[in-house]
Amino acid sequence: MTYQQLWHQLTPLYAVEEAQAITRLVLETTFSLSLTDLVCGKVSELSADDETKLHEIWQRLEAGEPVQYVLGEADFFGRSFRVSPGVLIPRPETEGLCRLVLDGLPTVAHVLDIGTGSGCIAITIALEATQVLVEAWDISDEALRQARDNAVRLGAQVLFRQKDVLAEAKKDVLAEAKENVFSEARKVEESEEGSLYDCIVSNPPYIADKERTTMARNVLDYEPSTALFVPDDDPLRFYRAIAELGLRRLRPDGRLCFEINPLYAKALSSLLVSLGYEAVTILVDDYGKQRFATARKRG
Repeated sequence: MTYQQLWHQLTPLYAVEEAQAITRLVLETTFSLSLTDLVCGKVSELSADDETKLHEIWQRLEAGEPVQYVLGEADFFGRSFRVSPGVLIPRPETEGLCRLVLDGLPTVAHVLDIGTGSGCIAITIALEATQVLVEAWDISDEALRQARDNAVRLGAQVLFRQKDVLAEAKKDVLAEAKENVFSEARKVEESEEGSLYDCIVSNPPYIADKERTTMARNVLDYEPSTALFVPDDDPLRFYRAIAELGLRRLRPDGRLCFEINPLYAKALSSLLVSLGYEAVTILVDDYGKQRFATARKRG
Protein backbone atom coordinates (compact mmCIF):
# COMPACT_ATOMS: atom_id res chain seq x y z
CA MET A 1 0.00 0.00 0.00
CA THR A 2 1.36 3.42 -0.94
CA TYR A 3 0.69 6.89 0.41
CA GLN A 4 -1.18 7.74 -2.79
CA GLN A 5 -3.37 4.66 -2.54
CA LEU A 6 -4.19 5.38 1.10
CA TRP A 7 -5.37 8.95 0.64
CA HIS A 8 -7.24 8.04 -2.54
CA GLN A 9 -9.33 5.54 -0.54
CA LEU A 10 -10.60 8.44 1.58
CA THR A 11 -11.73 10.64 -1.32
CA PRO A 12 -15.31 9.30 -1.31
CA LEU A 13 -15.62 11.00 2.10
CA TYR A 14 -13.21 13.93 1.90
CA ALA A 15 -11.87 16.43 -0.58
CA VAL A 16 -8.42 15.53 -1.94
CA GLU A 17 -6.49 17.99 0.23
CA GLU A 18 -8.26 16.86 3.41
CA ALA A 19 -7.79 13.18 2.52
CA GLN A 20 -4.07 13.82 2.04
CA ALA A 21 -3.82 15.74 5.31
CA ILE A 22 -5.58 12.95 7.25
CA THR A 23 -3.30 10.34 5.70
CA ARG A 24 -0.15 12.30 6.56
CA LEU A 25 -1.39 12.86 10.12
CA VAL A 26 -2.04 9.16 10.71
CA LEU A 27 1.24 8.02 9.18
CA GLU A 28 3.27 10.59 11.11
CA THR A 29 1.46 10.17 14.44
CA THR A 30 1.17 6.39 14.45
CA PHE A 31 4.17 5.24 12.44
CA SER A 32 6.58 8.21 12.71
CA LEU A 33 6.76 8.60 8.93
CA SER A 34 7.77 12.05 7.70
CA LEU A 35 6.66 13.65 4.45
CA THR A 36 10.06 12.72 3.01
CA ASP A 37 9.45 9.10 4.04
CA LEU A 38 6.12 9.15 2.24
CA VAL A 39 7.66 10.55 -0.94
CA CYS A 40 10.35 7.86 -0.78
CA GLY A 41 7.79 5.07 -0.51
CA LYS A 42 8.48 4.05 3.10
CA VAL A 43 4.82 3.11 3.65
CA SER A 44 5.38 -0.10 1.67
CA GLU A 45 8.24 -1.01 4.04
CA LEU A 46 6.10 -1.25 7.19
CA SER A 47 6.36 -4.44 9.23
CA ALA A 48 3.60 -7.04 9.09
CA ASP A 49 2.26 -5.92 12.47
CA ASP A 50 2.24 -2.29 11.39
CA GLU A 51 0.50 -3.21 8.13
CA THR A 52 -2.23 -4.93 10.15
CA LYS A 53 -2.56 -1.88 12.37
CA LEU A 54 -2.71 0.41 9.32
CA HIS A 55 -5.42 -1.74 7.77
CA GLU A 56 -7.52 -1.54 10.95
CA ILE A 57 -7.13 2.23 11.08
CA TRP A 58 -8.16 2.59 7.44
CA GLN A 59 -11.24 0.46 7.96
CA ARG A 60 -12.38 2.90 10.65
CA LEU A 61 -11.56 5.96 8.54
CA GLU A 62 -13.33 4.59 5.47
CA ALA A 63 -16.39 3.93 7.65
CA GLY A 64 -16.44 7.65 8.36
CA GLU A 65 -15.06 7.72 11.91
CA PRO A 66 -13.29 11.06 12.53
CA VAL A 67 -9.53 10.79 12.52
CA GLN A 68 -9.38 12.41 15.96
CA TYR A 69 -11.37 9.53 17.45
CA VAL A 70 -9.28 6.99 15.57
CA LEU A 71 -6.05 8.48 16.92
CA GLY A 72 -7.57 9.35 20.30
CA GLU A 73 -6.30 12.91 20.21
CA ALA A 74 -6.87 16.33 18.68
CA ASP A 75 -4.59 19.35 18.42
CA PHE A 76 -5.83 22.56 20.01
CA PHE A 77 -3.91 25.75 20.73
CA GLY A 78 -0.60 23.93 20.21
CA ARG A 79 -1.45 21.10 22.63
CA SER A 80 -2.69 17.56 22.21
CA PHE A 81 -6.03 16.79 23.87
CA ARG A 82 -7.34 13.29 24.27
CA VAL A 83 -10.75 12.77 22.72
CA SER A 84 -13.08 9.81 22.47
CA PRO A 85 -16.58 9.15 21.13
CA GLY A 86 -19.10 10.85 23.39
CA VAL A 87 -16.99 14.02 23.66
CA LEU A 88 -17.08 16.77 21.05
CA ILE A 89 -13.90 17.13 18.98
CA PRO A 90 -12.21 20.54 19.51
CA ARG A 91 -12.37 22.73 16.39
CA PRO A 92 -9.67 25.14 15.19
CA GLU A 93 -12.12 28.06 15.15
CA THR A 94 -12.69 27.64 18.89
CA GLU A 95 -9.09 28.70 19.43
CA GLY A 96 -10.33 32.17 18.48
CA LEU A 97 -12.78 32.04 21.38
CA CYS A 98 -9.90 31.33 23.77
CA ARG A 99 -7.94 34.28 22.40
CA LEU A 100 -11.00 36.48 22.84
CA VAL A 101 -11.24 35.53 26.51
CA LEU A 102 -7.52 35.88 27.16
CA ASP A 103 -7.26 39.28 25.48
CA GLY A 104 -9.79 40.82 27.86
CA LEU A 105 -8.83 39.22 31.17
CA PRO A 106 -7.32 41.09 34.11
CA THR A 107 -4.14 39.54 35.52
CA VAL A 108 -6.06 37.94 38.38
CA ALA A 109 -9.52 36.73 37.41
CA HIS A 110 -12.16 34.04 37.83
CA VAL A 111 -13.42 32.38 34.63
CA LEU A 112 -16.26 29.91 34.13
CA ASP A 113 -16.39 27.64 31.05
CA ILE A 114 -19.88 26.20 30.51
CA GLY A 115 -20.18 22.98 28.50
CA THR A 116 -16.48 22.19 28.76
CA GLY A 117 -16.48 18.90 26.80
CA SER A 118 -12.84 17.81 26.40
CA GLY A 119 -11.82 20.75 28.59
CA CYS A 120 -9.97 22.43 25.72
CA ILE A 121 -11.19 25.97 26.48
CA ALA A 122 -10.83 25.82 30.26
CA ILE A 123 -7.44 24.10 30.16
CA THR A 124 -6.09 26.48 27.52
CA ILE A 125 -7.11 29.52 29.58
CA ALA A 126 -5.63 28.01 32.74
CA LEU A 127 -2.30 27.30 31.03
CA GLU A 128 -2.08 30.58 29.14
CA ALA A 129 -3.10 32.78 32.11
CA THR A 130 -1.62 31.09 35.16
CA GLN A 131 -2.97 33.63 37.69
CA VAL A 132 -6.55 33.00 36.59
CA LEU A 133 -8.88 30.72 38.56
CA VAL A 134 -10.75 28.55 36.05
CA GLU A 135 -13.93 26.60 36.72
CA ALA A 136 -15.62 24.35 34.15
CA TRP A 137 -19.09 22.81 34.01
CA ASP A 138 -20.55 19.97 32.00
CA ILE A 139 -23.62 17.79 32.37
CA SER A 140 -21.86 14.71 30.94
CA ASP A 141 -19.98 12.23 33.14
CA GLU A 142 -17.98 11.08 30.12
CA ALA A 143 -16.98 14.61 29.14
CA LEU A 144 -15.88 15.44 32.69
CA ARG A 145 -13.75 12.28 32.90
CA GLN A 146 -12.08 13.23 29.62
CA ALA A 147 -11.60 16.85 30.68
CA ARG A 148 -10.08 15.90 34.04
CA ASP A 149 -7.72 13.47 32.31
CA ASN A 150 -6.61 16.19 29.89
CA ALA A 151 -6.06 18.64 32.74
CA VAL A 152 -3.87 16.18 34.63
CA ARG A 153 -1.83 15.26 31.55
CA LEU A 154 -1.28 18.89 30.57
CA GLY A 155 -0.68 20.16 34.10
CA ALA A 156 -3.62 22.56 34.27
CA GLN A 157 -5.41 23.59 37.44
CA VAL A 158 -9.14 23.61 36.67
CA LEU A 159 -12.09 23.05 38.99
CA PHE A 160 -14.54 20.75 37.20
CA ARG A 161 -18.17 20.50 38.29
CA GLN A 162 -21.08 18.45 36.99
CA LYS A 163 -23.82 20.98 36.39
CA ASP A 164 -26.72 21.49 33.98
CA VAL A 165 -26.73 25.17 33.00
CA LEU A 166 -30.42 25.08 32.09
CA ALA A 167 -31.24 23.90 35.61
CA GLU A 168 -28.77 26.33 37.18
CA ALA A 169 -30.38 29.28 35.42
CA LYS A 170 -33.80 28.24 36.72
CA LYS A 171 -32.40 27.90 40.24
CA ASP A 172 -31.04 31.43 40.04
CA VAL A 173 -34.44 32.76 38.95
CA LEU A 174 -36.07 31.10 41.96
CA ALA A 175 -33.35 32.45 44.23
CA GLU A 176 -33.93 35.95 42.93
CA ALA A 177 -37.63 35.69 43.75
CA LYS A 178 -36.73 34.91 47.36
CA GLU A 179 -33.89 37.39 47.63
CA ASN A 180 -35.71 39.85 49.85
CA VAL A 181 -36.16 37.13 52.44
CA PHE A 182 -32.83 35.37 52.16
CA SER A 183 -30.54 38.12 50.83
CA GLU A 184 -27.87 37.81 53.51
CA ALA A 185 -27.78 34.02 53.32
CA ARG A 186 -27.50 34.31 49.56
CA LYS A 187 -24.51 36.63 49.81
CA VAL A 188 -22.74 34.20 52.15
CA GLU A 189 -23.50 31.28 49.80
CA GLU A 190 -22.09 33.12 46.79
CA SER A 191 -18.99 34.11 48.72
CA GLU A 192 -18.37 30.53 49.87
CA GLU A 193 -18.82 29.10 46.37
CA GLY A 194 -16.65 31.78 44.78
CA SER A 195 -19.45 32.07 42.25
CA LEU A 196 -18.82 35.58 40.95
CA TYR A 197 -16.93 35.51 37.67
CA ASP A 198 -14.99 38.01 35.61
CA CYS A 199 -15.84 36.08 32.45
CA ILE A 200 -18.26 33.32 31.48
CA VAL A 201 -17.26 31.59 28.26
CA SER A 202 -19.17 28.95 26.34
CA ASN A 203 -19.28 27.09 23.06
CA PRO A 204 -22.76 25.63 23.65
CA PRO A 205 -24.91 23.51 21.35
CA TYR A 206 -26.08 25.89 18.63
CA ILE A 207 -26.92 23.93 15.46
CA ALA A 208 -30.65 23.78 14.78
CA ASP A 209 -32.13 20.35 14.09
CA LYS A 210 -33.16 21.51 10.62
CA GLU A 211 -29.47 21.94 9.73
CA ARG A 212 -28.71 18.23 10.11
CA THR A 213 -29.26 17.66 6.40
CA THR A 214 -26.34 19.96 5.55
CA MET A 215 -23.82 18.29 7.86
CA ALA A 216 -21.17 15.68 7.14
CA ARG A 217 -22.06 12.08 7.96
CA ASN A 218 -18.94 11.59 10.08
CA VAL A 219 -20.14 14.34 12.42
CA LEU A 220 -23.73 13.08 12.58
CA ASP A 221 -22.79 9.42 13.03
CA TYR A 222 -20.01 9.78 15.59
CA GLU A 223 -20.06 13.04 17.56
CA PRO A 224 -22.49 13.51 20.48
CA SER A 225 -25.71 15.11 19.28
CA THR A 226 -26.36 16.66 22.69
CA ALA A 227 -23.22 18.78 22.26
CA LEU A 228 -24.28 19.95 18.81
CA PHE A 229 -28.01 20.39 18.34
CA VAL A 230 -30.82 22.56 19.67
CA PRO A 231 -34.55 22.55 18.84
CA ASP A 232 -35.62 24.50 15.78
CA ASP A 233 -38.14 26.44 17.85
CA ASP A 234 -35.60 27.56 20.46
CA PRO A 235 -32.08 27.77 18.97
CA LEU A 236 -30.91 30.27 21.61
CA ARG A 237 -31.96 28.22 24.63
CA PHE A 238 -28.42 27.78 25.99
CA TYR A 239 -27.38 31.37 25.30
CA ARG A 240 -30.48 32.63 27.11
CA ALA A 241 -29.81 30.42 30.13
CA ILE A 242 -26.14 31.41 30.30
CA ALA A 243 -26.91 35.10 29.87
CA GLU A 244 -29.56 34.96 32.62
CA LEU A 245 -27.07 33.15 34.85
CA GLY A 246 -24.51 35.84 34.06
CA LEU A 247 -26.80 38.58 35.37
CA ARG A 248 -26.33 37.08 38.84
CA ARG A 249 -22.96 35.38 38.60
CA LEU A 250 -20.85 37.93 36.72
CA ARG A 251 -19.11 40.73 38.53
CA PRO A 252 -19.99 44.29 37.45
CA ASP A 253 -18.35 44.83 34.04
CA GLY A 254 -17.85 41.06 33.74
CA ARG A 255 -17.98 39.60 30.23
CA LEU A 256 -19.83 36.92 28.33
CA CYS A 257 -17.87 35.30 25.48
CA PHE A 258 -19.66 32.91 23.13
CA GLU A 259 -19.02 30.88 20.03
CA ILE A 260 -22.14 31.27 17.90
CA ASN A 261 -24.12 30.09 14.91
CA PRO A 262 -23.94 32.84 12.24
CA LEU A 263 -27.59 32.20 11.39
CA TYR A 264 -28.65 33.52 14.79
CA ALA A 265 -26.12 36.31 15.35
CA LYS A 266 -28.69 39.09 15.05
CA ALA A 267 -31.21 37.31 17.28
CA LEU A 268 -28.54 36.68 19.91
CA SER A 269 -27.49 40.34 19.87
CA SER A 270 -31.10 41.39 20.44
CA LEU A 271 -31.47 38.89 23.27
CA LEU A 272 -28.37 40.15 25.09
CA VAL A 273 -29.43 43.77 24.72
CA SER A 274 -32.93 42.96 26.00
CA LEU A 275 -31.39 41.41 29.11
CA GLY A 276 -29.49 44.61 29.82
CA TYR A 277 -26.00 43.71 28.63
CA GLU A 278 -23.80 46.45 27.18
CA ALA A 279 -21.14 46.53 24.45
CA VAL A 280 -22.74 43.60 22.63
CA THR A 281 -20.42 42.75 19.73
CA ILE A 282 -20.43 40.11 17.00
CA LEU A 283 -16.97 39.13 15.73
CA VAL A 284 -15.84 37.12 12.71
CA ASP A 285 -13.45 34.17 12.61
CA ASP A 286 -10.41 33.74 10.36
CA TYR A 287 -12.72 32.75 7.50
CA GLY A 288 -14.84 35.90 7.75
CA LYS A 289 -17.85 34.13 9.32
CA GLN A 290 -19.73 35.62 12.24
CA ARG A 291 -18.45 33.23 14.88
CA PHE A 292 -18.19 34.95 18.27
CA ALA A 293 -20.24 37.23 20.50
CA THR A 294 -19.17 39.27 23.50
CA ALA A 295 -21.17 41.34 25.95
CA ARG A 296 -20.50 43.17 29.21
CA LYS A 297 -22.62 43.25 32.34
CA ARG A 298 -23.43 46.75 33.49
CA GLY A 299 -21.14 48.04 36.21
